[in-house]
Amino acid sequence: MRRGLIAAALVALIAALAGAAAKSAAAKVPVSQGPGSSLVQQQHSDSNDTPPVFPIDENTPADTPEQVSFILGIQNQTLLENLVSNGMNGGHYLSTASFARAFGQSQQNIAALRSYLAHYGIETTVMADRLDVQASGTAGEFDDALSTHQRDYLTRGIPAHDGNPAVPAKRFHSATNDPLLPKQLASFVEAILGLSNYPTFSTDAIRAPGTSRDETVQLGERTPEDFAHDYSLPSGSGQGSTIGIVTLAALDRESAKDFWSDVLNIQTKPNRINVVNVDGGPGGVSDSSGSGETTLDVEQSGALAPRANIIVYQAPNTDPGFLDSFFQAASDNDADSVSTSWGEAETVIKWAVANGLESPGYQNAFDEAFLELAAQGQSTFDTSGDSGAYDDADELGTTNLDVDSPGNSPWATSAGGTTLGGVIPLTDTDSATIAGERAWSWTWLWPHYSDFCFLFSNPSDCTEQNFAFEFGISGDGGGYSALEPMPAYQRQIPNIRHFNAAEYLTPTDFDSTDFAPLTEPVSWIFNPSPSVQSGFTNLGRGEPDVSTDADPFTGYLLLFSFGEEPGQPTTPTLQAGWGGTSFVAPQLNGATAVIDANLGHRVGFWNPQIYSFARSHNSPFTVLDSASPDNNNLFYVGSPHQLWNPATGLGTPNLTALQSDFAHSGR
Repeated sequence: MRRGLIAAALVALIAALAGAAAKSAAAKVPVSQGPGSSLVQQQHSDSNDTPPVFPIDENTPADTPEQVSFILGIQNQTLLENLVSNGMNGGHYLSTASFARAFGQSQQNIAALRSYLAHYGIETTVMADRLDVQASGTAGEFDDALSTHQRDYLTRGIPAHDGNPAVPAKRFHSATNDPLLPKQLASFVEAILGLSNYPTFSTDAIRAPGTSRDETVQLGERTPEDFAHDYSLPSGSGQGSTIGIVTLAALDRESAKDFWSDVLNIQTKPNRINVVNVDGGPGGVSDSSGSGETTLDVEQSGALAPRANIIVYQAPNTDPGFLDSFFQAASDNDADSVSTSWGEAETVIKWAVANGLESPGYQNAFDEAFLELAAQGQSTFDTSGDSGAYDDADELGTTNLDVDSPGNSPWATSAGGTTLGGVIPLTDTDSATIAGERAWSWTWLWPHYSDFCFLFSNPSDCTEQNFAFEFGISGDGGGYSALEPMPAYQRQIPNIRHFNAAEYLTPTDFDSTDFAPLTEPVSWIFNPSPSVQSGFTNLGRGEPDVSTDADPFTGYLLLFSFGEEPGQPTTPTLQAGWGGTSFVAPQLNGATAVIDANLGHRVGFWNPQIYSFARSHNSPFTVLDSASPDNNNLFYVGSPHQLWNPATGLGTPNLTALQSDFAHSGR
């Protein structure tokens, strides 16, 4: 379901933006708006001759309502990072009010910004943390206030394909130049987000290819109870804890409740779900928008902690929508743990920043929100992605090593994925045997390509290489960030910059035109039997931190109204064969609710603690350190006797042992 950018349209759109007239204001300085990947949509593989974005020869109507977020710079950020890295002095967490006084912007600065915007008729509200000012107005009012010029564009719809629902064409607007603010105001504004309303982020849920072809072969029928058993979740109901879900599509509330009562036959707390529509909300429930993601997040986390409350922060799929949801969860400070399963590749962000389409402060804006959550003791989990070590392969389409954002933030726990050991049935006559739990990628599936020839319209295309390229570029995200530095808790792991790799896919055909000023590969050379090589990196933050089962072939059941759109009658359908790191993040979220309730307090940001636990003699993690090519995320493999590797992080948790470690950590 990942949606992103395609190079040919980007080049055309850059030219269109560059040629547009912009207002001048000598008394103002630019603050990048940050539409990011919200400009164009990725083409389907069989429609490469059709540009996915069409400029419309119209200015955005001046009366178009707009929601724009002004993300303010955090004060004393270095001090805050040091406090969070050291576990908030043994769990002395801050209230939202105390956080705002110490690290938010001054009331004077906020009043000056609000007064300036009010002069143009723009209404504002300020979140309690003093880091996010939400502004409501019209396109004309924002153009006047920020010296911008907005125009309309149209995306090409994408038909249903490869098990993914159709994506309808969408009209959207975007500013043609960076917004400008008076120097005094620009000095404390980190980014201005919302002068584009195109969907930006994508989910990390995925279904096994061909799962629906033969209902006699059932794949991925696991439930949250299986997760609890496999990873030794301690008994408990989560009573008194509150789970927070940040998402960019509407919740199918009835499917979630039916999943608990009718599929799992468990008793849950009544009236436990509270939906908070951020920035007006994402609209109605629909398959194409990603409501299945929201629903699985609630189903999985809520089943593991059946007596916990659940707050769903659901927002439009835009930059401000996503960030506002995190800041809302932090400002409310009601959720004890928070997860999300949406993201985008770092290469998308780097390209957008280099071309003036994304704010240089964009990545730091997420860091600010996660730092606040950590300072307040709210555990935060994000997915590591579903394209293995090549996170951008399904967005811009480049084939470079890449990791997912915002899971790349040092201040959130990145959730990776595995494939469980055992016999996996593929057809009535064929199966695959996985020796033991390993990093998730479908390199184990590629040799069975002939079982999936029905997926190809041309039988002659059914080769192992073509199957790998067309359907098999999937796996748990992992690697080293090019945007975020390596945090202190990771630097304490010996040899963390050393890695082993099996290069099944060698990037080739470097493109210096379509992705200018970046030069990135766009193709691969296929090697089905690579040897293991060692390497070293000078890059930063390593993803993931911890991993559990995410392979759809050893994956989970999902109850959802598939294929239905807003206004249509809903018919929930139970499907097997779902997976992706989208399941891991909410499962860790629900597990944390159980642990918090059992201990009687928040355990807070996991990472500084779990990296310390992993270095002890009785680590609560099983490191998947095999250097066999069979233990890979399409590139990285394990490194024997190392505590962390880029394929699976610290490994898989024993959650009962982890609860014990949290209990004795001084919290």
